[in-house]
Parts: sequence; C-alpha cells; structure tokens
Amino acid sequence: MRIIPAIDIIDGKCVRLSKGDYDTKIIYNENPLEVAKSFEAHGIEYLHLVDLDGAKSSKIVNYKILEQIATQTSLKIDFGGGLKSDDDLKIAFESGANQITGGSIAVKNRAIFEKWISEYGSDKIILGADAKDEKVAISGWLEDSNEDLIPFIQDYQIKGIQYVICTDIAKDGMLEGPSFDLYKKILKEAIGVKLIASGGISTFDELPKLAELGCEGTIIGKAIYEGRITLKQLENYILNK
Repeated sequence: MRIIPAIDIIDGKCVRLSKGDYDTKIIYNENPLEVAKSFEAHGIEYLHLVDLDGAKSSKIVNYKILEQIATQTSLKIDFGGGLKSDDDLKIAFESGANQITGGSIAVKNRAIFEKWISEYGSDKIILGADAKDEKVAISGWLEDSNEDLIPFIQDYQIKGIQYVICTDIAKDGMLEGPSFDLYKKILKEAIGVKLIASGGISTFDELPKLAELGCEGTIIGKAIYEGRITLKQLENYILNK
C-alpha cells in the first residue's frame, strides 16, 4: 500500500482543516516545500497536494507551490482543488503534477471530466469521491450532491477510472480512525478499483489494516502534523513492505 502524505494549501501555507471546515484552519508550516522535502528525506515517494484556495474559488490558485515542489523534490504529486477547465488541467500538468484529482468537476461537469479521462488516460486522472453519509460532497465539501457514493464510483469505472480517493468527511481531521466499513463496502462493490483511503487516520496501527482491506494507498495528513504518526515509522513501513 502506498503511503501518501498530504499538504493542504491556503494562502501559500501548509494547513489542515477539520471536516473540511475552513474556520477550523490550523497553519502547520509557512513553507510547504520544506514539508515536502522532509517527507522525501524519509523515503516517501508520493504527495497529495490540495489547493484549498482553488477549491473555494473554482480555478487553480496555488500552482506555483506545485511547481516549486515538483522541481525541487522527486515526489510524485497528485494535485487537486479547483480544477474546473482544460486550462486548469494544463497548468497543473505543466507545473509538475503526475496525476490530478477531480471531485466537484466529476459531479458538475461529467462531459469535461470524461474527456480528461480519455485524453490523459486513467493513470493520470483520479476520481475524488468524498462522502458524507454515503453521498458525494463537492466544492471543498461546502455542498452536498444527490449522488450515491458507490454507484457514482461504479459509473466512472465504466468510463475508465481506476484510481479513487475517498474521504469520509465525518472522519477528516478528527484523528478518530478511518472508515474501515465504508472502504470494505467500496472494495466489495466497485470491483478492481484502486482505492486510496483518506480521512481520520490517527495511529500507525491503522495502516496495516487498510492494506489488509485492499486499499491501494492511504493519504495521511493531520496525524503526521500532530506527531501521532512519525515520519520514521512511515520510513520503516516503506522499507519493510
């Protein structure tokens, strides 16, 4: 299972929210590049970079930080937040993203998201399927959609999607453990999906459990920043896989 630390950006700074609420913002570091370099120094190869300003403003905002991290580390970056147009996508890839994550766009403009899958290939486009009570949530989680989570994923599998990041919003940033039951259900019903678990990861012991369920990757945010999971533990996990 791939270990994918998260860096969320607001105003160029590394922050974390709880349950996607912008009012709960905590700034952990003024310098996202410094954070990314510390991940790389511990053998981490992947990074989940989220442009929270972009998610709110409906266009890419923090692409310069993406470019900085991409050019000054060898991390493979998946980038999301506010990608709404062909131009946004072009900027993200030109700035060094290896993959992009589309969430709101996959609900609000299926035609363009399906076009991206066919144009760029399913190894480059990740479906962001964030859930609240098994309904898909969009726009930086500020809106609920009427989409049921699992049929939504299955529908996009037919269109070629392989990678899905699923965050249970009720768990996000709460350090209460991930949604094991939800992930189990997704893996059982959306056969063959490469599921990346996100949200609520709070202790190192949860990682082997997610791997055992069949998750392809896991995104870890606040647990790293709050010192619940150390970079040394992650380094050892990666080395001993």
